[in-house]
Amino acid sequence: MIEGLIQIALTLIIVVAIAPIFGNYMARVYMGEATILDRAAKPLEQLIYQAGNIRLADSMTGWQYARSVFYSNIAMGIFVFLIFMLQGLLPLNPTGLGTPTWDTALHTTISFLTNTDQQHYSGETTFTYLSQLTLGFLMFTSAATGLAVGIAFIRGLTGRGLGNFYIDLIQSITRILLPLSLILGLLLLINGVPETLAGPAVATTLEGSTQVIARGPVAHFESIKQLGENGGGFFAINSAHPYENPNPFTNLLETIAMVSIPAALIHTYGIFANNKKQGWLIFWMVFSIYVVLIGIAAVGEFQGNPLINKLLGSVQPNLEGKEIRFGWAQTALWAVTTTGTMCGAVNGMHDSLMPPGSFATLFNLFLQIVWGGQGTGTAYLFIYLILSVFLTGLMVGRTPEFLGRKIEKPEIVLASVVLLIHPIAVLIPGAITLAFPNSLSGISNPGFHGISQVMYEYASAAANNGSGFEGLADSQPAATGIWWNLTTCFSMLLGRYVPIVALLLLADSMTNKQPVPETTGTLRTDSVLFTSVTAGVILILGALTFFPVLALGPIAEGYEISSGKFEPAPTTVPADINPSPLGKPSIPLNPP
Repeated sequence: MIEGLIQIALTLIIVVAIAPIFGNYMARVYMGEATILDRAAKPLEQLIYQAGNIRLADSMTGWQYARSVFYSNIAMGIFVFLIFMLQGLLPLNPTGLGTPTWDTALHTTISFLTNTDQQHYSGETTFTYLSQLTLGFLMFTSAATGLAVGIAFIRGLTGRGLGNFYIDLIQSITRILLPLSLILGLLLLINGVPETLAGPAVATTLEGSTQVIARGPVAHFESIKQLGENGGGFFAINSAHPYENPNPFTNLLETIAMVSIPAALIHTYGIFANNKKQGWLIFWMVFSIYVVLIGIAAVGEFQGNPLINKLLGSVQPNLEGKEIRFGWAQTALWAVTTTGTMCGAVNGMHDSLMPPGSFATLFNLFLQIVWGGQGTGTAYLFIYLILSVFLTGLMVGRTPEFLGRKIEKPEIVLASVVLLIHPIAVLIPGAITLAFPNSLSGISNPGFHGISQVMYEYASAAANNGSGFEGLADSQPAATGIWWNLTTCFSMLLGRYVPIVALLLLADSMTNKQPVPETTGTLRTDSVLFTSVTAGVILILGALTFFPVLALGPIAEGYEISSGKFEPAPTTVPADINPSPLGKPSIPLNPP
């Protein structure tokens, strides 16, 4: 156990060390100050600005910024969808793959466009190299879109103009995502991650049979997948695949890559607000919740399954669904990190986590702020800060103020929209699916675990995370595949674009307010007391909104395992399961 905890601690120390460095650098980029990459990036940026007729002096209103997000995303979505539907006729198709079903193509397009990267397919057997490279394009642009919106929101809170979306989008790629991806991609390449356009390798096994080994341009795909909090795997088993994540060193690199930018953005805010103290207090608040959730997941995995331990006569870690080269500690750390940062990549099967791990991952998806999505997660965090200011202002009988600007009805309405959209996008489709378990859900597990599977899928979609509990018949040609493809599209679109509009309008409202002079009665938001109140508001709102799901899912499952009483498995076999040659039903494997 000590070795596993040391591994976790070293990773966390590195995150704490690099967050302020990245935060300072991003602040310089978005504030227009000189950076080390100016000589390389400026000529490329100027060329793009001239081609797009983008003027540096133009600053957008909230609606203009939102419309720019929509226009660019719609254009990119149409382009990528057409690539998918025509991939059988296009080059870079060494295995001769045909066109995917329209609903799979639509779901994948929306998934990667919204920075969700939820996958209802196996990458190596569904999409060509050209299609995968096109998905890499969306990985850059969707992550840059989130960063741009997050920075625009921070600018609005601190009284600045929102800026220009297209400039923020381009600089997010040229100054942050692309340079870091090149460095990470080279390190992954050196450590065994392939980068090739050659077809699959064919090998002869020791038994004399032939084995076809899928490969492709993986290294660059993996780097932006982690840095951009995309999470979509080149292969079906994602970062558990040895070609995506070969060894403990690459696992460390990819874990840090997931959390580095969202953690750094909190420090970026502190510089924009000219209040680094508040930035550090918020950082430590989120870090504390993060560490507690890691502890819950790690202890649950280390203690293992009590029923198995009883048979063995000793406590053994839960290694089911895990890569032995990572073990229980790194799998638990990754699971909490990937659901906290909205990355969604997996290095082990979340379906195999013990109930404490299931609780921690679901709780992250419900909160969306530990550390949150690329850019947008930081904005959600400040929504909780605004609500905390409002509540504490009501308690002391003062008009709430944040960063010298009054918080009034329009801001509270918009903040409420941001927080209420998530439960709508999760609970409504989840309830409909659970109401029709045979025709819609395709649940492979009965009882409480099945509830967790369904609600996790929609929470992952609405939070733009993309990871899955799996065990669902959510891919074609399963009969329920089209249901999952279309309903999760609803959750992804609602969970992505409605909050973006509300965030931008809120930021626009704040930037147009006149600053209020600070007095002795002004509530200080850079104190330990206020930060503690904010943590309480976050936990209470998250717990009250989604507690029934947690109670009926991982909490109930934990009690069930502890008591040793299980709900019997269904005795009927679904109609779409074909009998095997041996006469017993065999269920086709669904890709993660």
